[in-house]
Amino acid sequence: MRISMPLNTISYTSSQDWPAISSWLSRRDASEANVEPLVRDILSQVRQRGDEAVVEYTRRFDCPSLKMDALAVPVSELYKALEDIPDTDAAIIREAAANIRDFHLKQKQNSWITTPAPGTTLGQLVLPVDRAGLYVPGGQGGETPLISSLLMNAIPAQVAGVKTICVVSPPRSDGTLNPYILATAAILGLEQVYVCGSAWAIAALAYGTATIPRVDVIAGPGNIFVTTAKRLLVGQVGIDMIAGPSEIAILADSTANPKWLAADMLSQAEHDPLASSILISPDEALLDAVRKELEVQLPALPRNEIAAKSITDWSALIHVPSLETGMELINLLAPEHFELSVADPWAWVGSVRNAGAVFMGHSTPEPVGDYFAGPNHVLPTLSTARFSSALSVDTFCKKTSLICTDQGYICSHGSKVARLARLEGLEAHARSVEQRMEKKP
Repeated sequence: MRISMPLNTISYTSSQDWPAISSWLSRRDASEANVEPLVRDILSQVRQRGDEAVVEYTRRFDCPSLKMDALAVPVSELYKALEDIPDTDAAIIREAAANIRDFHLKQKQNSWITTPAPGTTLGQLVLPVDRAGLYVPGGQGGETPLISSLLMNAIPAQVAGVKTICVVSPPRSDGTLNPYILATAAILGLEQVYVCGSAWAIAALAYGTATIPRVDVIAGPGNIFVTTAKRLLVGQVGIDMIAGPSEIAILADSTANPKWLAADMLSQAEHDPLASSILISPDEALLDAVRKELEVQLPALPRNEIAAKSITDWSALIHVPSLETGMELINLLAPEHFELSVADPWAWVGSVRNAGAVFMGHSTPEPVGDYFAGPNHVLPTLSTARFSSALSVDTFCKKTSLICTDQGYICSHGSKVARLARLEGLEAHARSVEQRMEKKP
């Protein structure tokens, strides 16, 4: 079966064409203004009433029969779920977890101390936060468990050395969580899992309740209510990032397979009607072949209505005069996922300036990184890869400076410190140093 669908076809020849593309894509950043008052009220209610408010909202939107004492999932249920899922699935989850852990272990930074001059010792302490809160979306009423979200958020926190990790996820209508989420928590050795979602779960993590501990950092994707709550709590609690709709940009040459490229575009389009899939190539015949493949493959998808809206509204085939021009456009797009689908991707990787993650060559589709290879799939969206990075071990760490100077250092440099202080009009700062320079009687 083949269907026809509108799909943007764009010609990009130089940076002069960028403003029109940027203006179009910027409209994907759905306004949060309409939900902000609701979220502010939710935050206030949870801050004031704690568990009572959390349970009230959960009953209203997720599970009408939820009891106050059912917010926390008993540890025994986690391990029962692990026994209940197929051993083959548990083995796959364990293997993916091992890959993710191995990758993130290489990110871990150590504290350090240096003595740049006699009488001077400087250093940095790299310390984990005490508590982290992880949000795992429900996924179609709990029927599509987002196992990868739990793996990608929990493992960096564990590698960082966070002692207390709290997981929140919206319950199904019967008050339970999907057994795969519970089993994954058991595989990871997590024991604090709570059945609540949306903005009230974020509020509970940020403020703490009688049941849910207050955390230092909140990580994990979610809908506009979750995202708005995280944005409003910046400065009160650490957050991973303000994430937008998913996106992929592909730079392809004539050696690329149009069937594979169409499948890769659809792999993002099925996420969300606001997802964006963009293919860039100097090969017009390839672009045309991909358009035809999209028409063939789209109807076969279970989520074809979502994918069709994404492809129609926010996706494009972009013709460029050369791969060099295509790479220029990639760096302007600063995409969340960037597939470098060319004959020799390693010849081009040095030109990448802005991307959340780069998938190298024809045999590295984006889902490999989403689920299994090891790098984190929580990535900056909406062009924020210009200044932001993937979720990592650093997300769950803080750095503390060490300074130690002796009397000789004060005698040698104290007058300089005092002079800088007085230039800023801070006399007490200057005297704090100068008093240490006075000779003792």
